[in-house]
Amino acid sequence: MEDFRRTYLRACKDVGVDPQECVLAQLLQERPGSAGARLDLSGQSLSADSCLALGRAFQDDTAFTEVSLSDCMLSEEGAKGLLTGFFTNTTVKVLDLKGNNLRSTGAEILGKLVARNKTIRRLVLEWNALGMWDEAFSLFCQGLSANATVAQLDLRNNQISHQGASELATVLRRNGSLEVLDLRWNNVGLLGGRSLLEALQQNHTLMQLEMAGNNVPKQTTGHNSDKRSLLTESRSRTKVLSKEINILKQEKGRQYLSLMETIDRQRDEMGRSSRSTSVHVGQLQEALNERKSTINALTAKRSRRRGRRWPASDGVLREGKLLRDLQNGTESNTQLRNKQQIFELKQELTNTTAELKLRLVQAEDRLEMEKRRSKQALEDMDALRQKEVEHVNRHLEESERALQDRIFKLENQRIHLEEELSRSKAVCVTQRAEADEELGTVRAQVRLEEQEQVTSLEEKLRGVRQSRQEAQSHCTQQKQTIAQLQAQQGQHRLENDGLRRRVEDLQQELSGKDQERVAEVSLVRVELQEQVGHLQVERTAQAGLKEKISALEREMKALSSSHREALLDRESECGSLLERVRLRDAEIQRMREDEAQRASYLQGAVLAYVQGSPLLGPYGSPKK
Repeated sequence: MEDFRRTYLRACKDVGVDPQECVLAQLLQERPGSAGARLDLSGQSLSADSCLALGRAFQDDTAFTEVSLSDCMLSEEGAKGLLTGFFTNTTVKVLDLKGNNLRSTGAEILGKLVARNKTIRRLVLEWNALGMWDEAFSLFCQGLSANATVAQLDLRNNQISHQGASELATVLRRNGSLEVLDLRWNNVGLLGGRSLLEALQQNHTLMQLEMAGNNVPKQTTGHNSDKRSLLTESRSRTKVLSKEINILKQEKGRQYLSLMETIDRQRDEMGRSSRSTSVHVGQLQEALNERKSTINALTAKRSRRRGRRWPASDGVLREGKLLRDLQNGTESNTQLRNKQQIFELKQELTNTTAELKLRLVQAEDRLEMEKRRSKQALEDMDALRQKEVEHVNRHLEESERALQDRIFKLENQRIHLEEELSRSKAVCVTQRAEADEELGTVRAQVRLEEQEQVTSLEEKLRGVRQSRQEAQSHCTQQKQTIAQLQAQQGQHRLENDGLRRRVEDLQQELSGKDQERVAEVSLVRVELQEQVGHLQVERTAQAGLKEKISALEREMKALSSSHREALLDRESECGSLLERVRLRDAEIQRMREDEAQRASYLQGAVLAYVQGSPLLGPYGSPKK
């Protein structure tokens, strides 16, 4: 705050104006150095020079995120100097300009502001006159079309006509950031409402549109919010399903890897055991061969000494051959058993992997089916919305045509009544002119007669003093004529009053016609309310569709529970497979023990045979 205050003072010095005390007091009330603060200058009378200094201070300001300048009654120059400072500002997100009577210049500078500024999210322009000049408001709408950050725009009480509404409809077709637009208490009318409704079909971001006080049937933008909620919900569901499928894949992969590791370990152990047994048997075979060689040498020596020992040496050879055959048979038997067990384990592993792959493919197919269903549901909802909008458009066009016909008829009646009134006024004027002409002629005649009488009296003054009575009688006759003329003038006045009353009656009839027109307008409003009731019925139908969507969600939950049960079944099957592997390990261990016991028995038998041979001495050593 202190940096902004210093910047404001320096800007005031550059402009050559004294800083306003109200601005300095407001800056001192804020906490110094607080980021994201709000500057409230509502109700302050800011001069044009002070606005220019504030605009320069706001150019590089980073202290405020919300600025309120409502009810400051900014002049055109002051608004231009102040709003120019927000062109390069990068921190202000909320700007309130309510009740400043901004007009053509304000609309133009606001258009430049929204076209250049990239940070303002909420713009309040209530109680201004931006829509009074169509060209300036068109420039504002052009700047708003190029804006990509303003999400909330308040245009209440801005005298926006149906042409301004068509400009805003063009904005809604191009703009992709507006979410809330408030147009209450303007002069949009039916044409503007229809253009906005048509523009809403191409806009997918506007969530709320307020149109009260514009003589427009209630507009709704619920289809955008419903569509966005359905999309987010379907995306969340697909994410959850894909996560579950990935978890299943990972678990199955870990199980497969663990199973392969156990099989490899068993193979290694079997190889090591077979190698150790083969080495041990080889050692025994070597010892046996050595014994046999010694026995053969001894038998050869004894055969050379005594020729009758040859049958014994043949028996030894046969016995050795039988032992070798027995050993080869046991080795081949163990190898065959091990190979058969390995083949069975491989077969079971391939079966389980194939089954897991099949179930994974089935789960993916179900996911694709759910995606297609959700997509079809969204397309159906869009088609239904389009049909509803077309129906509302047709109904609005029909009602508009009917209202135009009624307005045309009422205009014809009004024109006819005005013609009658003009004719009656013309008749009244002509009668009044005739009465004035008659009165003028009578007055002229009276004046002429009086002049003649005066001249005759002046001429005969001396001679008619005796005939004064005759002159007086003549004067009384003249007075009677004047009274008659005055009576005629009163009659003319009465006629004029009658004409005036007739005009008043005609005006009353015209007011009655106006009342009938108001009654017809009220009937049209009642019809529109009935249409609103029909729309509410359609909204209940949409609620039924939402219930269907909830039913589909419950089905998806049931499917997820069935998937979980299938996973539990697979886990139980994996446990059974592990139990089988454990049993096979125990059987292999038992076979190893049997082989070791057999080898020990064979070794003991060979040693016993060698020790008990008659060719050896009593101490097991050969006789020389």
